[in-house]
Amino acid sequence: MTLKSHTGPVHAVAFSPDGRQLASGSDDGTVRLWDPATGRSTATLGHDEWVRGVAFSPDGHLLASASGDGTVQLWNPATGQLTASLKGHGGLVNGVAFSPDGRQLATGGNDTTVRLWDPATRKLTDTLQGHKDRVQAVTFSPDGRQLASGSNDHILQLWDPATGQPIAPLGDHSRVYGVAFSPGGRQLASAGRALTVRLWDPSTRQLTATLEGHTGFVWGVAFSPDGRQLASASDDGTVRLWDPSTGRLTDTLKAHNGSVLGVAFSPDGHQLATACDDRTVRLWNLTPASDVPG
Repeated sequence: MTLKSHTGPVHAVAFSPDGRQLASGSDDGTVRLWDPATGRSTATLGHDEWVRGVAFSPDGHLLASASGDGTVQLWNPATGQLTASLKGHGGLVNGVAFSPDGRQLATGGNDTTVRLWDPATRKLTDTLQGHKDRVQAVTFSPDGRQLASGSNDHILQLWDPATGQPIAPLGDHSRVYGVAFSPGGRQLASAGRALTVRLWDPSTRQLTATLEGHTGFVWGVAFSPDGRQLASASDDGTVRLWDPSTGRLTDTLKAHNGSVLGVAFSPDGHQLATACDDRTVRLWNLTPASDVPG
């Protein structure tokens, strides 16, 4: 189905942990909550500027949104109420991610920093410095022991979120717009201006595969919950599905009328949400017809 309510390009999508809510962030300055079963818009949450990142906490009790107004807002997704406004970045905030245990919130911004927050106290706990250009994306490893950040400085950086110290820089040779760990933590995917998706081994820091096929910048990447699929969203108007174990392209999804800027799998892996600059969010059914009861 196609979800229409935003009045500006949609940059980010995220499912709640129970799969009952879908959040989308847009250049129209809003976060919208949807019922992915019906496609109905259930709430509209406001920022003063663009919204470039959204993320649910692991327990589903908080929704974080990153904005061009320089803030990260924390919302109660059950009520739509604003619970806190985190201020610290010196400019637009692009990426946001909760740690697996929910005790840390990472944000990346145009001020070239990654910032760590305590969602419980709403306090800034650390500022990670090292990037030389705007930070576009952040993500935690499944065990919470590593934090990856992608930047316009062409670097995919690994950090220790417990100490705030850098672990290793991975040269991506292009601006990095999207990052994602596989569910088992054995692969790290990065996407960017090079029109490719790159797969890394976080333990050895080695590049293991380069996935080619897109004809435009790649803005977002996401692994399926079982780790058997990797989705990539691109300026070429497509979402491509890959087998991350082989690097083989398995499907190409075409429906958007513009650049696809964000992508997210539902927790059960049966749906894929995509965000586009055509002002829509689209939901795709990934369950083969033979697997549908009846």
